[in-house]
Amino acid sequence: RIQKSKHCVPISSPNDNRITNSNRLYTSVCFNKKRTMTSAAEENVNTTLLLIDVQNDFHPGGSLEIKSADEDANRIADIIRRGIENPTSPLITRLVATMDSHHKLHIAHATFWVNDDNEHPPPFTIITSSDIEKGIWKPRKNLKLPVRNQLVKPLYFKQAKYDIDGNLNLLEYCIEYTRLLEEKGKFKLCIWPEHCLIGTKGHQIVDQISDCMADWSDVTGGSIEWVMKGENLLTEMYSALKAEVSVNKETDYNIPLLNSLKKSDRLLIVGQAMSHCVNYTTRDIIERWPKSELHKICVITDCMSSVTGFEKEGEEFLNFLKEKGIQTRLAKDVF
Repeated sequence: RIQKSKHCVPISSPNDNRITNSNRLYTSVCFNKKRTMTSAAEENVNTTLLLIDVQNDFHPGGSLEIKSADEDANRIADIIRRGIENPTSPLITRLVATMDSHHKLHIAHATFWVNDDNEHPPPFTIITSSDIEKGIWKPRKNLKLPVRNQLVKPLYFKQAKYDIDGNLNLLEYCIEYTRLLEEKGKFKLCIWPEHCLIGTKGHQIVDQISDCMADWSDVTGGSIEWVMKGENLLTEMYSALKAEVSVNKETDYNIPLLNSLKKSDRLLIVGQAMSHCVNYTTRDIIERWPKSELHKICVITDCMSSVTGFEKEGEEFLNFLKEKGIQTRLAKDVF
């Protein structure tokens, strides 16, 4: 059943003022005016819309808010609306949505760490491997790792040391993890405000997009393909394809996801944030995408924004796209 919302208004048959389940399925529920069907639809182009982390905590009022994220979301919702204006030939054939998904005691959250005074680091503190070795910051002593699975596999993280009872030496792990992170040259460990905690309102998809995603599913008969990232509390995962430091199979490069996306004739990329998760997800896709098919990728630049203070990283991402010859468009020009 389609959930009524203030964003998407069902349209009934001219001969019947009632909205029934049967005519809902064959009527566009997310548009305000008729549009001419594009050649893309006529040619049955397989178009995937990849929605990266369109979650409440990245929007105004969220713990890691981006001031312009609501405007970005409105444009994303409009793309989905236009994509289902003609229910018999939808312009968007797949919706793939990633979700930043964290535990409270994640390695990049303040409550994971303490100093000698048992204080937590403030947001945006940079913690280096040297800081941990010197005892400036250290993992809290009572931190207990989930027991249902081994978060760090020695096959992936050779420096992992476990005692006879199977307990990970967390201090040594953190020293080595941050060293490897720094060695890669992209990041140092940054303490972020707690965000996208699993099960909280901040973790949920923002309303104006969630409503239209549900309508897309009802109109097209397709199901949203969900991709959770960041659930392992001992590594960071800006990209939806892989963690910054792989520590087990789940954090290694997600080849099935890449192969799934490669089936698209057209891959549209939107979401938050341009400076971080959109940036590194897109880079990881491009890295393993066939060079002869890079024209299939299109980044919608007014459907994303950078985290405040990281605008430089967003600009570098746009320059990277230009250098690689990747298509960029505004939302109004997608169809």
